[in-house]
Amino acid sequence: MPAFRSLDGVAVQGRRVLLRADLNVPVRDGRISDLTRIERVAPTIRELAGKGARVIVTSHFDRPKGKRVPEMSLRPCAVALAQVLGQPVAFAEDCIGAPAEAAVAAAKDGDVVLLENSRYHAGEEKNDPAFAKALAAQADLYVNDAFSAAHRAHASTEGVAHLLPSYAGRLMQAELEALDKALGNPARPVAAIVGGAKVSTKLDLLGNLVGKVDLLIIGGAMANTFLAAQGMGVGRSLQEAEMHATAREILAKAKSAGCDVLLPVDAVTAAEFKPNPPTQTVPVAAVPAEAMILDVGPASVAALTARLGAAKTLVWNGPLGAFETPPFDAATVALARAVAELTGAGKLLSVAGGGDTVAALRHAGVADRFSYVSTAGGAFLEWLEGKALPGVAALSR
Repeated sequence: MPAFRSLDGVAVQGRRVLLRADLNVPVRDGRISDLTRIERVAPTIRELAGKGARVIVTSHFDRPKGKRVPEMSLRPCAVALAQVLGQPVAFAEDCIGAPAEAAVAAAKDGDVVLLENSRYHAGEEKNDPAFAKALAAQADLYVNDAFSAAHRAHASTEGVAHLLPSYAGRLMQAELEALDKALGNPARPVAAIVGGAKVSTKLDLLGNLVGKVDLLIIGGAMANTFLAAQGMGVGRSLQEAEMHATAREILAKAKSAGCDVLLPVDAVTAAEFKPNPPTQTVPVAAVPAEAMILDVGPASVAALTARLGAAKTLVWNGPLGAFETPPFDAATVALARAVAELTGAGKLLSVAGGGDTVAALRHAGVADRFSYVSTAGGAFLEWLEGKALPGVAALSR
């Protein structure tokens, strides 16, 4: 992990601080349906405002592609942010130019201003120097608290960081410290759980992990590809026949690196993929030709739980089965709860991330019982793949 500048010891009294947040929250019928991202950035805003800074919050929202799209305005986020912070939040009708300048000029020490959607300007995603300069002109310091957007070299995530004294916010700091403990400098043995539908979408991830972890657990439909690559019949299960050679290469690479790969030993199958169909639990070597593997079975869960009992660190990305459709959530829920128990007992450092993973852990009721759960999505995945993140690199000392 690159060394980064934190907010420790930074004097902010009376200074304008441009804070990059991720307020790209889910909205349904014009209402914010999940405040998690707002709640997570709130501590940094409170700290800065409490120390007398004039906090200028900037964020993207959705994909307006450089145009003003009314339903992609951040105005609803200003209301939600004010409620979470317990103080007024001024809203600027643009993120640069006269509207932004007027809102910032009116702010007093301790005030919070939210700027309009940065992606209303094409210069944001192009990392246009002129747009970055216009953003930077409104502030004295820059704080990036949006790890979830750190994999993008955009004007508000990377460009501005080179124009102002720049620091990691508390959320960014917590994320980087958790990730460093997970793979940068972990307590061993280190285990990783990787699920999902396709091997092809997680080649870089699997390739990086087999060289860093001691135990790799593969679940989800991608496990079907690995099973089929070893000559097992998987019936009508989702799998990638064109990836069989690649799957075998990954297994060979893991073996040479001393990484133990665990695949399911039994599976929950059904003839139809729908809620609560008739199911049959079978060994993976005996999947009926007309059936689909939709979850790993109880024997697999027991074996995985036992192996994780000896691990010190766990990284989790992706569910074990089709958890959105009952009863194919059983294995993911059972293993998630076992990990939560190990974490609570102080035996395991558990770090999880990725949209499906977060949803699965919430479904299991244990998202708050892991050591750290990242909501970063793409940035979390790219970090697992060993890639440099532009928004983080720009904060390096």
